[in-house]
Amino acid sequence: MPVAQQESRQPPQHQDSRPGHQAPMDPQPSETRPGYRGSGKLQDKVALITGGDSGIGRSIAVLYAREGAKVGILYLNEDEDARETRRLVEAEGQPCTILGGDVGQEETCRKAVESMIGEHGRIDILVNNAAEQHPQTSIEDITAEQLERTFRTNIFGQFFMVKAALPHMHEGACIINTTSVTAYKGNPELLDYSATKGAIVAFTRSLSMALADRGIRVNAVAPGPIWTPLIPSTFDEEKVVTFGGNVPMKRAGQPDEVAPCFVFLASDDSSYMSGQVLHPNGGTVVNG
Repeated sequence: MPVAQQESRQPPQHQDSRPGHQAPMDPQPSETRPGYRGSGKLQDKVALITGGDSGIGRSIAVLYAREGAKVGILYLNEDEDARETRRLVEAEGQPCTILGGDVGQEETCRKAVESMIGEHGRIDILVNNAAEQHPQTSIEDITAEQLERTFRTNIFGQFFMVKAALPHMHEGACIINTTSVTAYKGNPELLDYSATKGAIVAFTRSLSMALADRGIRVNAVAPGPIWTPLIPSTFDEEKVVTFGGNVPMKRAGQPDEVAPCFVFLASDDSSYMSGQVLHPNGGTVVNG
């Protein structure tokens, strides 16, 4: 069921490693959407999801499986979280391939696709969801290493995944990219992250036009503040406590409030949509 509309408050917490682990989070994110009933919208489809070990990616994997899809997830190094995602997907009656590696490296993306093709012979749905962020109070504090790292994970990884998967995608397939509300409204402490998310919007729109003749749709989702492991691993305890409280709904969203957008964009329900962005962001109007 949807979370009640009340002011967002999380207990103080912080994780030292990024992109973070789910097990220590308090409260645990809501990812399985118990009231959501599958209806075969993705029956026998094959989906590959980056950043699928936890948070939004895990919720997408679970709901895709509930709709009948076979799932593969690519994640960095969060082995325990990835195994839990596999358990949840298998509990929905579908197989789940877990693949570790850095999405910012083209070889990792190629191997992940090869593994899925070896198991299932094709890819029908590619979800580019992996991302990282590193707050800095000034652009002068953003090193060349941080800038390259953020761009490699957030946008290079999407290019690499599409390049690797496209030869195995056919008419009726789709690509869904995760961008962010920051692409539209900005964030003074997330300059490089916001820039990558803006690039993803442009990438989505351009790729949708490039692939229209092949019958492959390309869309995106731009979440607002969502309670995932990225948050306690990114921000200090004080900011975590009030995270999400500045949107009209006055709370952080949950992963399973975002994942249905990905189900819609992957299904025939959105057959006349390409190059578009959905905005599950707690009521922030971005006119984008």
